Amino acid sequence: MTPDPARASAPQAATTSDVQVNAQRPAGQDPWDDRIDADADGEQAFKPLSREEAQDLRARQPAVSAWTLLSWQAVAGVAMVALWGLLSLQADKALSALFGAGAVVVPGALMAWGMTRRTAMNGGTAVLSFMVWELIKIILAVAILVAVAVGFSSLSWPAMLSTLVVTLKANWLALLRQGRIRK
Repeated sequence: MTPDPARASAPQAATTSDVQVNAQRPAGQDPWDDRIDADADGEQAFKPLSREEAQDLRARQPAVSAWTLLSWQAVAGVAMVALWGLLSLQADKALSALFGAGAVVVPGALMAWGMTRRTAMNGGTAVLSFMVWELIKIILAVAILVAVAVGFSSLSWPAMLSTLVVTLKANWLALLRQGRIRK
């Protein structure tokens, strides 16, 4: 696809938001720099927290353990397996639901174990460790789903996929319980 020469040479009209942003930009600031140091009221858009404010924020919103989130996922998976088993009265559908829950919980447990078994020395190591364990989790989840699709002839796709989705979304229950999600 070649660019239209008439369009490329025509100047683009400035929108009112562009004009407002340019009016707020200090004279020496690069026009390509989208950061604006103050909002419309003249207050700073981002204010770093002091040590006391950061400690207060941590006290009000404690960290959520990976094992807590994993336990919520396991509970949601077991509930979905029981629901599929009771509503359908078919073992194949309950087993398919179990495979869906297992495709989320087992790789998640492996990642939680890998991430919590030792602390990282620095930020770069922590990020790399997270990325490696996330990759392992994804590969294992896909391997479980492929193995189930190939090896289980009476697989119920609706049971497996609905349980998989509900189990994945169970993290919201933990966050809702801690009050991190506003109603």
